[in-house]
Amino acid sequence: MKEKIIQFGEGGFLRGFADWMIQIINENTDFDGSAVVVQPIEKGLCDLLSSQDCVYTHLCRGSEGVDMKKIEAISRCVKPYDDFDAYLSLASNPDFRFVISNTTESGICFDESNKITDRPASSFPGKLTQLLKKRFEMGLGGFVFLPCELIDKNGENLKSCILKYADLWSLSDAFKAWIENDNIFCNTLVDRINTGYPKDEVIDVGFDDKMINTSEYFHLWVIEGYNDLCLEIPFDKCGLNVIITNNLEMYRTRKVRILNGAHTSLVPYALLSGLETVKECTENAVMREHLRKCIYEEIIPTLDLPRDELIEYADNVLLRFSNPYIKHMLSSIALNSVSKFKVRVLPSILEYIKRYDKMPETLLFSFAKLIDFYRTDMTNDDAEIESFMKTASLSDILAKKEYWGEDLSFLYDGVAKYVNK
Repeated sequence: MKEKIIQFGEGGFLRGFADWMIQIINENTDFDGSAVVVQPIEKGLCDLLSSQDCVYTHLCRGSEGVDMKKIEAISRCVKPYDDFDAYLSLASNPDFRFVISNTTESGICFDESNKITDRPASSFPGKLTQLLKKRFEMGLGGFVFLPCELIDKNGENLKSCILKYADLWSLSDAFKAWIENDNIFCNTLVDRINTGYPKDEVIDVGFDDKMINTSEYFHLWVIEGYNDLCLEIPFDKCGLNVIITNNLEMYRTRKVRILNGAHTSLVPYALLSGLETVKECTENAVMREHLRKCIYEEIIPTLDLPRDELIEYADNVLLRFSNPYIKHMLSSIALNSVSKFKVRVLPSILEYIKRYDKMPETLLFSFAKLIDFYRTDMTNDDAEIESFMKTASLSDILAKKEYWGEDLSFLYDGVAKYVNK
């Protein structure tokens, strides 16, 4: 297969998301493309991956069943810290068109201590700038960047870091113009729970696979700002859940309000009720009904995407919550619940009141359970927040602008009737 993709990151997420998609595309279309994996940090999994010719098994597992697929979408691995010249040589291949990355949320950052002479620069954008400089000098075209890091406007932030390195390293105006005009930096949103290597299981895949990878069935890749992408990578010909849009924020809001909002509106109530995992909640009639009311009756009516799309996404969320292969502890979701409630649930409450001029009773009940939860010893948050929430009156809690972004005293009557006295 022709090497068309440079992939920064060899971890479980990209192998169970982007490479899994490339495999499906290769099997169903004439794309015939592979990825060269660049190990972005000094120590990683590339040696292990290379030892089995970059072939591994991926299993999608959930309430839907189990789907096993051999992944052969990676052609080889390159380790810049071991062979910087081999890394730079990637710039000379005109077939490379796409750069996919997942270098964690802290990967897209600017570090002014990086130098153009470093072999390699320590930061991910620094390494990219070195590669891009080489490609520019060879007179070749730029790339389409599809970053998968979980930060807002990941493509724009990556481009900004590269241009900062161009200034720091006194690279030419022509190079900066080439970055601007010959490269496409897409903002993206990714959504798939990757459960990685099944450490406590023995799974027969037909060979000694030390790189077995697992995930849920659900996957979503929202890509902003490159309408012709499917002409180059035919995601749309394979039934993959890839959305090309000019407005990524609607989908980010959908995810935060429905998926994350459901978690945060559920967790305090569930923990107070003695439950431990998300899956247990889906098996509990009271919690199931609580989730249903929160999502379908009070969150979805505040969102602007077509209702059918929102219902389908919500149905998938509840199916994902019931995944028997994922033990998602409520206590881990409960970390920093005050700040999570502000971002994930409060906007739905405020928008519901704005649109319908009445209170969203189930979400206000969730707010009350959040307050009850912080009066226990089960919380895991900043010590100052824990102390305040544990001892303050309901009036003082609702009036705490530092926590909520505004004075919520107008919610007093709606919350007070559900708070344990």
